[in-house]
Amino acid sequence: MTDAVIPRRKVAAWALWDAGSAGINAITTTFVFSAYLTSSYFFDPSIVASRGKVAAEAVLSSQFGAGTAVAGVLIALLAPVLGQQSDARGRRKLWLGINTAGVVIILLALFFVQGKPSFFLFGLVLFGIGTIFYEIASVNYNAMLAQVSTPKNVGRVSGIGWASGYLAGIVLLLIVYFALVSGSDAGVAGLLKVSTADGLNLRLVEVVAAVWTLGFSLPVFFAVPEIPPSARREKVSFFRSYAVLVRDIRGLWKTDRNTVKFLIASAVFRDGLTGVFTFGAIIARGSFGFSAGEVLYFGIAANVVAGVSTILAGRLDDTLGPRRVIFISLIGLVIAGLAVFFLHSDGQVVFWVGALVLCLFVGPAQSASRSFLTRVTPPHRQGELFGLYATTGRAATFFAPLMFSLFIAIFGAQVWGMLGIVVVIAVGLVLFLFVKTPDATKFAEPMAEEQAADAR
Repeated sequence: MTDAVIPRRKVAAWALWDAGSAGINAITTTFVFSAYLTSSYFFDPSIVASRGKVAAEAVLSSQFGAGTAVAGVLIALLAPVLGQQSDARGRRKLWLGINTAGVVIILLALFFVQGKPSFFLFGLVLFGIGTIFYEIASVNYNAMLAQVSTPKNVGRVSGIGWASGYLAGIVLLLIVYFALVSGSDAGVAGLLKVSTADGLNLRLVEVVAAVWTLGFSLPVFFAVPEIPPSARREKVSFFRSYAVLVRDIRGLWKTDRNTVKFLIASAVFRDGLTGVFTFGAIIARGSFGFSAGEVLYFGIAANVVAGVSTILAGRLDDTLGPRRVIFISLIGLVIAGLAVFFLHSDGQVVFWVGALVLCLFVGPAQSASRSFLTRVTPPHRQGELFGLYATTGRAATFFAPLMFSLFIAIFGAQVWGMLGIVVVIAVGLVLFLFVKTPDATKFAEPMAEEQAADAR
């Protein structure tokens, strides 16, 4: 076959959605809001008085982990059937738009989460809803990868998308740091001299994140066409979709067991990767004494490392194959995570070095996982399989928060949560050993046919 020519503007527009996701990934989930919601603003005074600040912080972190697990269950229930519906009815871009709008609205709503213990539950609920909107949007966004790549460059294009998210995160973190976070003296912060009372400056960061997400998400809706309804997929009601899903999973187990094994293994190790992002800033502040500004400094450095490594890994993906990239990345993550835990008593320098090494491998593992599934999935099932990808991931989404919370509860210190996350990644690595290298040519022709249809 001859690879279809994909216009660069289409690839760029698609990748810009990843750049827009920095508003929720870099700002909300990783470096600002999650750390804010588990900070001293929300400590229960009765726990502080009776057991101290360390215990109050551990309780808050554990509750935060439980809340994210609940959101994960809801995503697991919704993602595959919504992906299946978008495949059958030709509404991939529509659902991407609806859920992206939901993310923007939630980011704006986070402004109202004042830094008081009574607002913790409100903030946690909004955080969970925002996560649900983002993950459902990602199902349709990831399914678009087959529309903007060819079998020969799918790894590179996937890497460009992930890298654009990381590099956009650098710019966004710099903006919010200098404008709203730096130099918090005399109750004000940033060049805009915004009050820090009740976390006002950090809440305004979420408004900036909302505007950023909206602006960068728009191009994909103009450059990438909506998919036509699939003649190969049944058009059934929402609830009937669950019966179709069960049937399809059984069929997948009979015809392509390797993909099922990959979905299971990736569910576990991707939950570990999510744990690195979700709890990294929390551990930096609570266990290594990082200030809010220092967390953002680290966030900038982390995004530089992750962005560059993901671009390079995208090229390796197309030459060595996604399986090798994932395998090497998981080994690197386990080693770096263990180093951070066992050497944590040596202070912040350990976190800086070890966590940056972690970031070196997180992006490549994520990008290669996306390209792995794209390579083995026929175009008319991209939405469903990426929905299943999200579901299996979210079916295991309790694993990292549970291990993080459990290790803290057992050993009584937040830093032990790091070891819990490493255990999750290690289990995913063991399961991944049973996954074989995918046949890159299996769906090459159907991908070309879909791209030709898009061009028409």
